[in-house]
Amino acid sequence: MELEGQWWKGELAEDIHQALRYKELCLPVYKGQSPQLSLRRYFADLIAIVCNRFKLCPAARHLAVYLLDLFMDRYDISVQQLHMVALSCLLLASKFEEREDRVPKLETLNSLGCMSSMNLVLTKQGLLHMELLLLETFQWNLYLPTAAHFIEYYLPVAVNEMDLHDGWPMVCMEKTMQYMSKYADYFLEVSLQDHAFLRFVPSLVAAACVASSRVILHLSLTWPPRLQRLSAYTWEQLLPCVERLLLAHDSDVKEANKQKCPQPSAQPAQMMYPVQGPSVSLHQYMQRPNTQYMQQSCQPLVVSSQGPATYLTHTASMQVSTAPLHGLTQTQSIDAKVNVPGRAYQMNPLYPCAAPCFDR
Repeated sequence: MELEGQWWKGELAEDIHQALRYKELCLPVYKGQSPQLSLRRYFADLIAIVCNRFKLCPAARHLAVYLLDLFMDRYDISVQQLHMVALSCLLLASKFEEREDRVPKLETLNSLGCMSSMNLVLTKQGLLHMELLLLETFQWNLYLPTAAHFIEYYLPVAVNEMDLHDGWPMVCMEKTMQYMSKYADYFLEVSLQDHAFLRFVPSLVAAACVASSRVILHLSLTWPPRLQRLSAYTWEQLLPCVERLLLAHDSDVKEANKQKCPQPSAQPAQMMYPVQGPSVSLHQYMQRPNTQYMQQSCQPLVVSSQGPATYLTHTASMQVSTAPLHGLTQTQSIDAKVNVPGRAYQMNPLYPCAAPCFDR
């Protein structure tokens, strides 16, 4: 779904945006019921590391993680097979979003340091079978909008010369735009790390990333009329998502400060965020109920523990349901053979710290 040039600046920008908004209304329902949900952050980091290595676009990274979320939500997958599933999602997303010459090659993937450290070797046959399974699961439809598809449409108008910084006119518009872009990218990655953001539609997450960036940069109004008209979201609609992003940012800042200053420090004052209308504090944020996901039973992905050193071997018993993704009405099973060490792998989080605090 690669769009030539900067589509958000062309004559068809509004039409493309409306088409994406219509498509996001038909996205599959995410229930957060995977038994391996605790491993999601690890595999999201793995996808992000490989994407950064090959310099893939944010849309490919976000689509890959979204495909992984939906697939994990539908199947009960072994930890060993999750590596194959995650990388297959990445390959499908890159083939859909990137040019052909930028799609990672099998030989290059196997040569990565993270692959050798995990004692993981991908095979052409194994990747082909897993990609076919993924395509069948999504009914050969990878046109799934993510927040990365919307963010570029909102960023060009995220900062305006009439905006005020701490109540004063901006000194350098270009510099403020650079900081806005960096913080928007940071919050976009924050939304990728937590499956709780899947309860929001992608366009709202993208708008909330822009709003959160304006809060951090102390720009007022926090959500001006031009952004409200462009996104069709009010501040009240964005607030539940914005508060999650800001709390994650505060947590990253505190963790970064602990690493810089291990000695005990004075109790900091309560942080207040400038918002339209009454002031909203972190204490008030914390009083809101957290999102709860029902842990329902997933459909099993049957795996044999014996076989050659390939992740997936095609067998005649593979059955794939063609029912819509949001329906779990038919049983699906896959006979596969794996031979992967059963040890746990350690990986540092890709985004352990907050984006730097920029001066005006």
